[in-house]
Amino acid sequence: MREPIVSVCRELHVFSKCALVLFIAMSFGTAAAQDDDKVIRVDTKLAEFEVLVEDRDGRPVHGLSQKDFRIFENGKERKIDFFQPVITQGSARPLVVVFAVDVSGSMTATEIDKLRSAINGFIDRFGNYEAYFAVVSFAMQVKRTQSFTNQPEKVRRSLSSLDREQVGRSTHAFDAVDEAIRMIDRNGPKNIRGRSPKNAVIVITDGFPVGDVVSPGTVIDRANKTGTSVYSIILPSFSAAGGDTRPLMTLFEASGIVSRTGGNSLYATDNNFEPLFKALASEITASYAIAFYPDEQSANINGPRNVRIESIKGYKIKQNRTSYELAR
Repeated sequence: MREPIVSVCRELHVFSKCALVLFIAMSFGTAAAQDDDKVIRVDTKLAEFEVLVEDRDGRPVHGLSQKDFRIFENGKERKIDFFQPVITQGSARPLVVVFAVDVSGSMTATEIDKLRSAINGFIDRFGNYEAYFAVVSFAMQVKRTQSFTNQPEKVRRSLSSLDREQVGRSTHAFDAVDEAIRMIDRNGPKNIRGRSPKNAVIVITDGFPVGDVVSPGTVIDRANKTGTSVYSIILPSFSAAGGDTRPLMTLFEASGIVSRTGGNSLYATDNNFEPLFKALASEITASYAIAFYPDEQSANINGPRNVRIESIKGYKIKQNRTSYELAR
């Protein structure tokens, strides 16, 4: 629930940002340090990475080709053996998306209504894509509202049944993302007409999880293993201190779930969510799958291998993961 946190921030005024940042550091600092040591074991021959590309102003970059990238394994440049953007001329890479919607008591009925409309608009933008959508809602419990379907009308009907939870003081955002990733892993299509899909979880929340069972580190690890990027839309529930209009970092973002899976966070400054979902659609279609065949005879064969992907043109690259380990 966000009311106690917001009220405390307002009472502390200029000290609120420092207090929140300190709380975030205490909550996630140790876990984040431990999670950095984790690597992903690749069960297929290809070591595949998902990247999001942005220009210097943070705008997504579309229309890039394989020759626009370089990939390095443990500092040594490797040949790119597989490349696939989400959208190219005349065709589109399949999409597998789970919407995770916060319906806790901190959400207003107006927010829920506007979210339904904005999500429906997002789905309409992918009408010509091979796209599969699912929906989970979360508050004290995580509920599967709609299993995977490529029929937009089914998604709309499931969204119409969403209703804010009047009681309870828990917001299980991390558990919801974990459930969404499990759905992608167990039930999502793995190959559509010979093409691997872009996997994404879109979380709509105020950014203050409470009462989760699954740790952020576990969720990040699972997202990396399944090649899933997490995107978040943070609703206008943040507090600004001392007239500062920038949103405070939320607990959800501080966990690293978005930044360490190659996703992005967007912030709502009012109850008009349509522009956010339009921007999110642009973000998702500016991602690329890049892969190479590991050299099994190279040094450090039994240890983690660090991978860095660069843009020839100097664009900013966000990787869904930065290392992998050969499965044995």
